[in-house]
Amino acid sequence: MTLARRVIPCLDVAAGRVVKGVNFENLRDMGDPVELARLYFDQGADELTFLDVTATVDGRATTYDVVRRTAEQVFIPLTVGGGIRSVDDVARLLSVGADKVGVNSAAIARPDLVNEIADRFGAQVLVLSLDIKRAPGTPSGFVVTTHGGRTATSLDALEWAREAIERGAGELLVNSIDADGTKDGFDLELISRMREIASVPVIASGGAGAAEHFAPAIAAGADAVLAASVFHSGQLTIGDVKKALVADGIEVRA
Repeated sequence: MTLARRVIPCLDVAAGRVVKGVNFENLRDMGDPVELARLYFDQGADELTFLDVTATVDGRATTYDVVRRTAEQVFIPLTVGGGIRSVDDVARLLSVGADKVGVNSAAIARPDLVNEIADRFGAQVLVLSLDIKRAPGTPSGFVVTTHGGRTATSLDALEWAREAIERGAGELLVNSIDADGTKDGFDLELISRMREIASVPVIASGGAGAAEHFAPAIAAGADAVLAASVFHSGQLTIGDVKKALVADGIEVRA
């Protein structure tokens, strides 16, 4: 049985506002997160991803109030990431309405965090968020970055993803920093390489600029497709993307 593919809007939030840039730089205001979340819910989004893109950089916790108000307006799974450093942070997010949490920088700094979250809450709660850059000369050609894509590491992206799955990550959010905000399409090679090593669902992120960009990401191995600016700007609706997927023979949720 083929599982329906998910379409997920991403709300990158800084200082309580949705923002978007190119390659994670030159961020511009795109609106109120609660209003946008409600709009996407009404359009038929399958899930929402809420990322506080400056939480780790600023050394502060995720904006719990915005998460709570968002969760009150939408009734689909909500993944929240940014500034999560402990199981207590996860417990608090779940208590205000998050269904899943995304971890990145803190897990790279202390991989045992992945085990701790999975052991306490279950793998289904834990999304490993991967901000990935191409790096010729490394084992896979891809490395992970931290702090919202601002800091490169020497950690091979595929090796880290494999380790995190073994530690208990239940899903991979694979974001191409090189493609992010460019609207030139997803990094299909990256998605395909992740699919080869992943025993858990893969969410493709970074680069969506047109309705026809989403089906190739699914064909490359993504279980779900995530985008931000094309939705925030009104260039595309969730319905537009689902129609394009159906036209390519891909099953989506009604």
